[in-house]
Amino acid sequence: MTSPSLAPPAPAPPLTPAPAAPTSEELRALALRHGLTVSGARPSLPAYVRRLWSRRDFITAFATAKLTAQYSQARLGQIWQVMTPLLNAAVYYAIFGVLMDVRHGIPDYVPFLITGVFVWTFTSQTLMVGTRAISGNLGLVRALHFPRASLPIALALQQLQQLLFSLGALVVILFCFGEFPRPSWLLAVPALVLQALFSTGLALAMARLAARTPDIAQLMPFLLRTWMYASGVMWSISQVTAGRDLPRAVELLLQANPAAVYIDLMRFALVESFSTDLLPPHVWALAAGWAVLAFAGGFVYFWKAEETYGRG
Repeated sequence: MTSPSLAPPAPAPPLTPAPAAPTSEELRALALRHGLTVSGARPSLPAYVRRLWSRRDFITAFATAKLTAQYSQARLGQIWQVMTPLLNAAVYYAIFGVLMDVRHGIPDYVPFLITGVFVWTFTSQTLMVGTRAISGNLGLVRALHFPRASLPIALALQQLQQLLFSLGALVVILFCFGEFPRPSWLLAVPALVLQALFSTGLALAMARLAARTPDIAQLMPFLLRTWMYASGVMWSISQVTAGRDLPRAVELLLQANPAAVYIDLMRFALVESFSTDLLPPHVWALAAGWAVLAFAGGFVYFWKAEETYGRG
C-alpha cells in the first residue's frame, strides 16, 4: 500500500507594506481642517482681554469669597480687616512717633501716619497675594481652562475691597482729630483708582515670576519692608531729606517713588495740613504714568507666559 503524495505548500501571499505614519505637518493640517486647536495655547492679546472680560463675574465672586473666608476662623471675624492696619499704626506711632520723635514738625501726625499705613498696606498686601496667585491655586489652574490673569486680578480686587472697609475706620479717626469732609476729599477717588491699577500690574508681574521661582515669596517681606521705609509711611520724606547733602539722583528717586506718590496724594486729599508744597512736582502725572506703565507692562508680561502656568 503506497502513501499518497503530499501536495506542495501554497505560496505565501506577498507582504503589503504598512502605511507610513502621518507627519506632524499632516496631523496639524488635519486638526486645523476639523477646527481643533492646541490645548492651553496662548490666545492673541485682544482675544485674551475679551475672555478675561467675560469672566468678570467669576473674578468678583472669587475676590468676595476670599475676603469672606480670610478671617472665618477668627472670633472677631471681619473686624480684623480694620484691626490689623490699626495695630500696625499703633506700633509705628509708639516707635517712630514717640521713641524716635519723627512726629516733630509734622502737624496732625496721627492722621498723617494712619493714612500712610492704610495706603501702604493695600499695596504691600496686593503684591504678597500676587506672588501666590498661581502657586497657591494650582488645583484650580490645572483643573479648569480660564484666563489665568483672573487670579491675580481677583486677589488684587480682594485687597481693594478690604481697603474700602478700612477707609471707614480711617474716616472715623480723621473726625476724632478734627479732619472733616471738604472738596479735596473727592481727590481720594482718582488717587485710589491709580494706585489700584499700579498695584494690580505689579501683582500680575509677581504672579508670573513666583509661578516659576517660588522662593520669591520668601524674599518679598524683606523687599517690601525696605520699600516701606523709603516711602515715607512713618515720616515726611521732604523733612528727612531737608538740609542733607544728598545726590540729586537720590532725591529724584525718593520723589518719584510710586508708593510715596500715592501715599502723598491720599494725605493731600484727606489731611488739611498736608499742603501742595509737600507734594513732588507733577505728582498727578507721576501717579498716572506709574499706573499705566505698571498695569500695561504687568498685564502683557503675565499674558506672554499664559500657556506655561500649571505645567511641570
